[in-house]
Amino acid sequence: MSFGDHLEELRKRLILAAIVPLPLAVLLFFFAASIRSILLLPALAAMEANGLPARLQALGPAEVLTTDLKLSFIFAAVISAPWILWQSWKFVEPGLYNQEKRFVYFLIPGSAILTAAGLALLYWVMLPLMLQVLISFGVPGPADAFGIPDSGARIVESSSEGFPVFPVLEDPPTNPAPGQAWIEPSTRTLVVVVPTSLDATTFELLSVPLSRAGTISQEFRLGEYIGFVLTLALAVTVAFQMPLVILLLGWAGIADRKFLTSNRRYAVLVCAVLGAILTPADVVSMILLFIPLYLLYELGIFLLLVAPADRVAGGKIVSSTLGDLVGYDRDDSRTSNEEDPADDADGRTDQPSGPAQPEASDSASDPDSDGPEVPEEDETDEQNGPEDPRP
Repeated sequence: MSFGDHLEELRKRLILAAIVPLPLAVLLFFFAASIRSILLLPALAAMEANGLPARLQALGPAEVLTTDLKLSFIFAAVISAPWILWQSWKFVEPGLYNQEKRFVYFLIPGSAILTAAGLALLYWVMLPLMLQVLISFGVPGPADAFGIPDSGARIVESSSEGFPVFPVLEDPPTNPAPGQAWIEPSTRTLVVVVPTSLDATTFELLSVPLSRAGTISQEFRLGEYIGFVLTLALAVTVAFQMPLVILLLGWAGIADRKFLTSNRRYAVLVCAVLGAILTPADVVSMILLFIPLYLLYELGIFLLLVAPADRVAGGKIVSSTLGDLVGYDRDDSRTSNEEDPADDADGRTDQPSGPAQPEASDSASDPDSDGPEVPEEDETDEQNGPEDPRP
């Protein structure tokens, strides 16, 4: 293809790659509230565990809207990533040999599996523990705590001095009356029933967050928290590509398994530094990322064993790997008297045992030849005939 044809092909692939994510982002905007609620679950659980009101703040009128727009575009790009990668592959594919294509077939599924594993580990393991530790630093201890009274004395309407005492209810009342208020211990909020208008025909519930007395009030912004989660997701996604990077270095001949195994102590140091850079400044978060990073380093060494460059290029990963696992080498499995097919082209030096067979002359198959060579007889004998025995 000419340079102009390459540019035209690139323009075509870019247009096709943008066809899916843009409409998908518009569709996901209507589900952005559900996506936002899912991302908020670890933060709300950590805040409840530390005695804080389970809610986040939006300090600007457009903060919720911009957050939902950001989430819709990012999740559209994540969901349509296979389509975008497919269009990129179709642009590059014509310039590769078959053995080079096999490397791509191995790398793309591996990258997808590692990315999914990293994001799952972040959401269900790393993020809840990180938030639990980070929030606990600014929560004052229960210095004024006292014994919990028995259940009969917990729910009262007023004290002996006459001022109202809000009842503590695990479940809200079925038909609350206007002006009624109670405390929900699960969310640590004070709930009040108020009318929505002056005619007092409809009512709504208003709540006030309750927190421990202290000099630090931890109230988190919605936009900052979502940005924190997305930054961690990007860092974990990049960090979990380490086995493939090691595999590429091995395929390129830059590093081999012997070099990687003999320098494990340096790998431990690099993983610790990455864990400190990619996570917040606390020891727990660093350890939570350091352990998976080192395990991924060992996974990269294992991949170099089961998928070296020659096996990937020849498309023999599965068969060769199974042979290594059972201790079977196909090259050594042939018996000593089994002939190599390559010898058919070069000629054999060993003759088969048994009686020697006469070889036909080349002239037997040559139509221009005079036939097989026979011993020459004396022309004189042929002319005079047989010798007469009579005197």
